[in-house]
Amino acid sequence: MKTRLWHVRANVVDLFESIDWYENTLGFKVTELYPKENPNFAAFEMCDGALFSIMQVGKLPTVGRFNFRVDDVEGMREKIGDSVKIVEEVFDTSYSTRKFTIEDINGNELGFEKDL
Repeated sequence: MKTRLWHVRANVVDLFESIDWYENTLGFKVTELYPKENPNFAAFEMCDGALFSIMQVGKLPTVGRFNFRVDDVEGMREKIGDSVKIVEEVFDTSYSTRKFTIEDINGNELGFEKDL
């Protein structure tokens, strides 16, 4: 059976603080808040691939790494600037991509990459 990744979620401590960070730091746009009356989940607009979302869980049990495809790695790195913790500066990987990795405000690692 073939499978395709459909949805990934990062756990966060404060939903609205995290939404603000993702929107203002990375330019992501929220497409859904759930439940409507007292949201603890937010989904973000994506052009291709898996849906990326965040969910408020209170205490963080673990952190993860999420890799996003972008057209312009250097442009994305420049846009982010020095406002975040950099885990890996821009580099060429051994598997033929160019990427960099940052840390969000909850400790999740976010990689941005493109094929060479």
